[in-house]
Amino acid sequence: MPLKVAFVGFRHGHVMGMYNLLKSHADAAIAAACEEDAENRAALKEQGVAITHESYEDMLSSVECDVVAVGDYFAIRGERAIAALEAGKHIVGDKPLCTRLDELDRIETLAYSKHLKVGCMLDLPNLGPYITLRDVIRRGAIGEVHTITFIGIHPLNYGKRPAWYFEPGKHGGTLNDIAIHGIDIIPWLTGRTVAEITAARAWNAKLKQHPEFQDGATLMLKLDNQGCVMGDVSYLSADTTGFKIPAYWRFTITGSGGVVETAVNDTHVRVYRHDSTTPIEEPVAPPNTGGYFADFVRDVAENPDMENLPTARVLHTSRLALLAQAAADTGAFPTPA
Repeated sequence: MPLKVAFVGFRHGHVMGMYNLLKSHADAAIAAACEEDAENRAALKEQGVAITHESYEDMLSSVECDVVAVGDYFAIRGERAIAALEAGKHIVGDKPLCTRLDELDRIETLAYSKHLKVGCMLDLPNLGPYITLRDVIRRGAIGEVHTITFIGIHPLNYGKRPAWYFEPGKHGGTLNDIAIHGIDIIPWLTGRTVAEITAARAWNAKLKQHPEFQDGATLMLKLDNQGCVMGDVSYLSADTTGFKIPAYWRFTITGSGGVVETAVNDTHVRVYRHDSTTPIEEPVAPPNTGGYFADFVRDVAENPDMENLPTARVLHTSRLALLAQAAADTGAFPTPA
Protein backbone atom coordinates (compact mmCIF):
# COMPACT_ATOMS: atom_id res chain seq x y z
CA MET A 1 0.00 0.00 0.00
CA PRO A 2 1.37 3.44 -0.88
CA LEU A 3 2.08 5.80 2.00
CA LYS A 4 -0.58 8.48 2.34
CA VAL A 5 1.26 11.80 2.59
CA ALA A 6 -0.18 15.13 3.75
CA PHE A 7 1.88 18.25 3.01
CA VAL A 8 2.07 21.29 5.27
CA GLY A 9 3.69 24.51 4.10
CA PHE A 10 5.07 25.44 0.70
CA ARG A 11 6.97 28.59 1.60
CA HIS A 12 10.29 27.25 0.34
CA GLY A 13 10.68 26.04 -3.23
CA HIS A 14 12.47 22.81 -2.30
CA VAL A 15 9.28 21.17 -1.14
CA MET A 16 7.86 21.48 -4.66
CA GLY A 17 10.45 18.93 -5.71
CA MET A 18 9.01 16.44 -3.23
CA TYR A 19 5.41 17.30 -4.11
CA ASN A 20 6.07 16.77 -7.83
CA LEU A 21 7.99 13.55 -7.13
CA LEU A 22 5.12 12.09 -5.09
CA LYS A 23 2.43 12.98 -7.61
CA SER A 24 3.52 9.93 -9.62
CA HIS A 25 5.39 7.85 -7.05
CA ALA A 26 4.54 4.15 -6.74
CA ASP A 27 5.06 4.17 -2.97
CA ALA A 28 3.16 7.36 -2.09
CA ALA A 29 -0.18 9.06 -2.56
CA ILE A 30 -0.80 12.71 -1.74
CA ALA A 31 -3.67 12.80 0.74
CA ALA A 32 -3.87 16.54 1.42
CA ALA A 33 -1.98 19.81 1.18
CA CYS A 34 -2.13 22.72 3.61
CA GLU A 35 -0.86 26.29 3.17
CA GLU A 36 -1.75 28.77 5.88
CA ASP A 37 -0.26 31.81 4.14
CA ALA A 38 -2.95 33.40 1.95
CA GLU A 39 -0.55 35.06 -0.49
CA ASN A 40 1.34 31.83 -1.07
CA ARG A 41 -1.90 29.87 -1.51
CA ALA A 42 -2.78 32.02 -4.48
CA ALA A 43 0.65 31.51 -6.07
CA LEU A 44 0.52 27.75 -5.57
CA LYS A 45 -2.48 27.34 -7.84
CA GLU A 46 -0.31 28.39 -10.78
CA GLN A 47 2.24 25.71 -9.79
CA GLY A 48 -0.28 22.90 -9.90
CA VAL A 49 -0.62 22.39 -6.14
CA ALA A 50 -4.08 21.31 -5.01
CA ILE A 51 -4.45 23.02 -1.62
CA THR A 52 -7.06 21.22 0.46
CA HIS A 53 -6.67 22.97 3.83
CA GLU A 54 -5.90 26.43 5.17
CA SER A 55 -5.32 25.23 8.74
CA TYR A 56 -2.66 22.69 9.72
CA GLU A 57 -4.56 21.80 12.88
CA ASP A 58 -7.67 21.03 10.83
CA MET A 59 -5.74 18.93 8.33
CA LEU A 60 -3.91 16.96 11.02
CA SER A 61 -7.13 16.18 12.88
CA SER A 62 -9.29 15.31 9.88
CA VAL A 63 -7.11 13.73 7.19
CA GLU A 64 -6.23 10.05 7.23
CA CYS A 65 -2.52 9.91 6.46
CA ASP A 66 0.64 8.00 7.33
CA VAL A 67 3.15 10.79 6.78
CA VAL A 68 3.31 14.56 7.12
CA ALA A 69 5.69 16.28 4.69
CA VAL A 70 6.94 19.59 6.14
CA GLY A 71 8.07 22.46 3.92
CA ASP A 72 7.09 25.67 5.72
CA TYR A 73 9.43 28.52 6.68
CA PHE A 74 12.37 27.20 8.66
CA ALA A 75 11.57 28.33 12.20
CA ILE A 76 8.08 26.79 12.24
CA ARG A 77 9.16 23.40 10.93
CA GLY A 78 10.06 22.00 14.32
CA GLU A 79 6.61 22.85 15.66
CA ARG A 80 4.98 21.27 12.59
CA ALA A 81 7.09 18.11 12.91
CA ILE A 82 6.43 17.71 16.63
CA ALA A 83 2.67 18.05 16.14
CA ALA A 84 2.72 15.38 13.45
CA LEU A 85 4.75 12.96 15.56
CA GLU A 86 2.49 13.56 18.55
CA ALA A 87 -0.42 12.63 16.28
CA GLY A 88 1.31 9.34 15.39
CA LYS A 89 2.50 10.31 11.91
CA HIS A 90 5.88 9.73 10.34
CA ILE A 91 7.52 12.90 9.05
CA VAL A 92 9.61 13.76 6.01
CA GLY A 93 10.80 17.29 5.56
CA ASP A 94 12.85 19.70 3.59
CA LYS A 95 16.05 20.70 5.36
CA PRO A 96 16.52 22.05 7.94
CA LEU A 97 14.25 19.83 9.97
CA CYS A 98 14.05 22.47 12.71
CA THR A 99 15.98 25.48 14.04
CA ARG A 100 16.40 24.72 17.77
CA LEU A 101 18.13 21.93 19.65
CA ASP A 102 15.25 21.55 22.10
CA GLU A 103 12.91 20.94 19.15
CA LEU A 104 15.25 18.28 17.80
CA ASP A 105 15.40 16.65 21.22
CA ARG A 106 11.60 16.43 21.24
CA ILE A 107 11.49 15.11 17.66
CA GLU A 108 14.03 12.43 18.52
CA THR A 109 12.23 11.39 21.70
CA LEU A 110 8.88 11.13 19.93
CA ALA A 111 10.27 9.27 16.94
CA TYR A 112 11.96 6.60 19.00
CA SER A 113 9.28 6.26 21.68
CA LYS A 114 6.47 5.98 19.13
CA HIS A 115 8.47 3.93 16.59
CA LEU A 116 8.02 6.61 13.94
CA LYS A 117 10.40 7.53 11.13
CA VAL A 118 12.00 10.83 10.16
CA GLY A 119 13.05 11.55 6.60
CA CYS A 120 14.69 14.60 5.06
CA MET A 121 15.48 16.04 1.63
CA LEU A 122 19.24 15.64 2.09
CA ASP A 123 19.68 14.88 -1.58
CA LEU A 124 23.32 15.63 -2.47
CA PRO A 125 24.11 11.89 -2.27
CA ASN A 126 21.46 11.30 -4.93
CA LEU A 127 23.41 13.30 -7.53
CA GLY A 128 25.65 11.63 -10.10
CA PRO A 129 28.94 13.42 -9.32
CA TYR A 130 28.81 12.37 -5.68
CA ILE A 131 27.75 8.80 -6.39
CA THR A 132 30.93 8.50 -8.48
CA LEU A 133 33.00 10.46 -5.94
CA ARG A 134 31.96 8.04 -3.20
CA ASP A 135 32.88 5.05 -5.35
CA VAL A 136 36.33 6.53 -6.09
CA ILE A 137 37.03 7.18 -2.40
CA ARG A 138 35.60 3.92 -1.07
CA ARG A 139 37.63 1.81 -3.49
CA GLY A 140 40.80 3.44 -2.17
CA ALA A 141 41.83 5.55 -5.15
CA ILE A 142 43.19 8.34 -2.90
CA GLY A 143 43.99 6.25 0.17
CA GLU A 144 43.08 7.49 3.63
CA VAL A 145 41.16 10.77 3.57
CA HIS A 146 43.02 13.66 5.25
CA THR A 147 41.30 16.93 4.25
CA ILE A 148 38.00 17.92 2.70
CA THR A 149 37.21 21.36 1.33
CA PHE A 150 33.70 22.05 0.12
CA ILE A 151 32.28 25.22 -1.36
CA GLY A 152 28.51 25.48 -1.27
CA ILE A 153 28.17 29.20 -1.86
CA HIS A 154 24.70 30.31 -2.95
CA PRO A 155 23.39 33.37 -4.76
CA LEU A 156 21.27 35.50 -2.46
CA ASN A 157 18.86 36.63 -5.19
CA TYR A 158 17.53 39.33 -2.90
CA GLY A 159 14.09 40.44 -4.06
CA LYS A 160 13.34 37.02 -5.54
CA ARG A 161 14.04 34.87 -2.51
CA PRO A 162 11.01 34.58 -0.15
CA ALA A 163 10.74 37.65 2.08
CA TRP A 164 10.47 35.55 5.26
CA TYR A 165 14.18 34.69 4.93
CA PHE A 166 14.94 38.19 6.16
CA GLU A 167 12.27 38.45 8.85
CA PRO A 168 13.82 38.15 12.33
CA GLY A 169 13.31 34.72 13.85
CA LYS A 170 12.15 32.87 10.73
CA HIS A 171 15.38 31.67 9.13
CA GLY A 172 17.43 30.25 11.99
CA GLY A 173 20.94 30.62 10.59
CA THR A 174 22.84 29.87 7.41
CA LEU A 175 24.98 27.00 8.71
CA ASN A 176 21.83 25.13 9.73
CA ASP A 177 20.28 26.08 6.40
CA ILE A 178 23.07 25.09 3.99
CA ALA A 179 26.05 23.47 5.76
CA ILE A 180 23.77 20.61 6.75
CA HIS A 181 24.25 19.21 3.23
CA GLY A 182 28.03 19.13 3.57
CA ILE A 183 27.87 17.75 7.10
CA ASP A 184 25.54 15.00 5.94
CA ILE A 185 27.39 13.86 2.84
CA ILE A 186 30.93 13.67 4.27
CA PRO A 187 30.48 10.44 6.29
CA TRP A 188 28.56 8.90 3.38
CA LEU A 189 31.33 9.79 0.95
CA THR A 190 34.31 8.86 3.07
CA GLY A 191 33.32 6.49 5.85
CA ARG A 192 34.74 8.99 8.35
CA THR A 193 32.68 10.62 11.11
CA VAL A 194 32.68 14.18 12.45
CA ALA A 195 34.48 14.23 15.81
CA GLU A 196 34.55 17.95 16.56
CA ILE A 197 33.23 21.34 15.48
CA THR A 198 36.55 23.18 15.50
CA ALA A 199 35.38 26.58 14.28
CA ALA A 200 32.23 28.15 12.90
CA ARG A 201 31.32 31.65 11.80
CA ALA A 202 28.04 33.09 10.54
CA TRP A 203 27.75 36.85 10.08
CA ASN A 204 26.15 39.70 8.19
CA ALA A 205 28.64 40.46 5.42
CA LYS A 206 26.91 42.73 2.92
CA LEU A 207 23.12 42.73 3.37
CA LYS A 208 23.18 45.69 5.74
CA GLN A 209 19.44 46.41 5.44
CA HIS A 210 18.86 43.09 7.25
CA PRO A 211 21.60 43.02 9.90
CA GLU A 212 20.29 39.81 11.51
CA PHE A 213 20.61 37.80 8.30
CA GLN A 214 23.80 35.74 8.05
CA ASP A 215 24.87 35.99 4.43
CA GLY A 216 28.38 34.86 5.44
CA ALA A 217 28.84 31.33 6.81
CA THR A 218 31.93 29.12 7.15
CA LEU A 219 33.01 26.24 9.36
CA MET A 220 35.83 23.84 10.21
CA LEU A 221 35.34 20.28 11.45
CA LYS A 222 37.68 17.56 12.72
CA LEU A 223 37.20 13.99 11.50
CA ASP A 224 37.59 10.87 13.60
CA ASN A 225 41.04 10.21 12.07
CA GLN A 226 42.23 13.77 12.86
CA GLY A 227 41.43 14.89 9.30
CA CYS A 228 40.13 18.39 8.66
CA VAL A 229 37.02 19.71 6.87
CA MET A 230 36.65 23.31 5.74
CA GLY A 231 33.41 24.59 4.27
CA ASP A 232 32.05 27.85 2.87
CA VAL A 233 28.27 28.03 2.50
CA SER A 234 27.84 31.78 2.30
CA TYR A 235 25.07 33.54 0.42
CA LEU A 236 27.81 35.48 -1.37
CA SER A 237 27.88 33.87 -4.80
CA ALA A 238 27.18 35.93 -7.92
CA ASP A 239 23.48 36.38 -8.54
CA THR A 240 24.02 36.60 -12.30
CA THR A 241 25.46 33.09 -12.57
CA GLY A 242 23.10 31.63 -9.99
CA PHE A 243 23.76 27.98 -9.32
CA LYS A 244 25.86 27.44 -12.47
CA ILE A 245 29.14 28.74 -11.03
CA PRO A 246 31.83 26.01 -11.29
CA ALA A 247 32.47 26.21 -7.52
CA TYR A 248 28.86 25.38 -6.63
CA TRP A 249 29.03 22.40 -4.26
CA ARG A 250 32.64 21.65 -5.20
CA PHE A 251 34.43 19.05 -3.10
CA THR A 252 38.22 18.76 -3.08
CA ILE A 253 39.40 15.80 -1.01
CA THR A 254 43.02 14.92 -0.28
CA GLY A 255 44.22 11.52 0.83
CA SER A 256 47.39 9.57 1.42
CA GLY A 257 47.38 8.51 -2.24
CA GLY A 258 46.30 11.68 -4.01
CA VAL A 259 43.49 14.16 -4.57
CA VAL A 260 39.97 13.87 -5.97
CA GLU A 261 37.67 16.69 -7.01
CA THR A 262 34.24 17.25 -8.49
CA ALA A 263 31.23 19.59 -8.29
CA VAL A 264 27.51 19.41 -8.77
CA ASN A 265 27.70 20.72 -12.35
CA ASP A 266 30.68 18.58 -13.41
CA THR A 267 30.49 15.75 -15.91
CA HIS A 268 33.55 13.98 -14.47
CA VAL A 269 35.25 13.19 -11.19
CA ARG A 270 38.98 13.93 -11.45
CA VAL A 271 41.58 11.90 -9.58
CA TYR A 272 45.18 13.09 -9.21
CA ARG A 273 47.37 10.32 -7.76
CA HIS A 274 50.88 10.58 -6.34
CA ASP A 275 52.02 7.66 -8.49
CA SER A 276 50.83 8.99 -11.86
CA THR A 277 51.39 12.14 -13.91
CA THR A 278 48.13 11.63 -15.77
CA PRO A 279 44.85 12.62 -14.11
CA ILE A 280 42.11 10.01 -14.13
CA GLU A 281 38.70 11.25 -15.28
CA GLU A 282 35.73 9.18 -14.16
CA PRO A 283 32.40 9.98 -15.86
CA VAL A 284 29.66 10.75 -13.38
CA ALA A 285 27.04 8.13 -12.65
CA PRO A 286 23.34 8.61 -13.43
CA PRO A 287 21.46 10.39 -10.63
CA ASN A 288 19.44 8.47 -8.07
CA THR A 289 16.52 10.87 -8.36
CA GLY A 290 14.30 10.84 -5.29
CA GLY A 291 16.68 8.51 -3.47
CA TYR A 292 16.08 10.28 -0.15
CA PHE A 293 12.38 9.35 -0.35
CA ALA A 294 13.11 5.76 -1.35
CA ASP A 295 15.33 5.52 1.75
CA PHE A 296 12.46 6.91 3.85
CA VAL A 297 10.02 4.35 2.43
CA ARG A 298 12.42 1.52 3.31
CA ASP A 299 12.83 2.96 6.80
CA VAL A 300 9.05 3.10 7.34
CA ALA A 301 8.86 -0.53 6.19
CA GLU A 302 11.42 -1.41 8.93
CA ASN A 303 13.98 -2.27 6.26
CA PRO A 304 16.36 0.70 6.53
CA ASP A 305 19.41 1.00 4.32
CA MET A 306 22.02 1.97 6.90
CA GLU A 307 24.44 3.08 4.16
CA ASN A 308 21.97 5.69 3.01
CA LEU A 309 19.42 7.83 4.88
CA PRO A 310 17.57 6.19 7.80
CA THR A 311 16.08 8.11 10.72
CA ALA A 312 19.25 7.85 12.82
CA ARG A 313 21.33 9.61 10.16
CA VAL A 314 18.74 12.34 9.63
CA LEU A 315 18.64 13.09 13.35
CA HIS A 316 22.42 12.95 13.80
CA THR A 317 23.07 15.21 10.81
CA SER A 318 20.43 17.67 12.01
CA ARG A 319 22.05 17.76 15.45
CA LEU A 320 25.51 18.45 14.03
CA ALA A 321 24.15 21.28 11.87
CA LEU A 322 22.37 22.84 14.86
CA LEU A 323 25.51 22.48 17.00
CA ALA A 324 27.57 24.18 14.28
CA GLN A 325 25.02 26.99 14.13
CA ALA A 326 25.04 27.33 17.91
CA ALA A 327 28.84 27.42 17.89
CA ALA A 328 28.78 30.28 15.39
CA ASP A 329 26.13 32.15 17.36
CA THR A 330 27.63 31.69 20.82
CA GLY A 331 31.34 31.02 20.36
CA ALA A 332 31.11 27.69 22.22
CA PHE A 333 32.44 24.68 20.30
CA PRO A 334 30.99 21.39 21.54
CA THR A 335 32.35 17.93 20.74
CA PRO A 336 29.52 15.88 19.18
CA ALA A 337 28.50 12.68 20.93
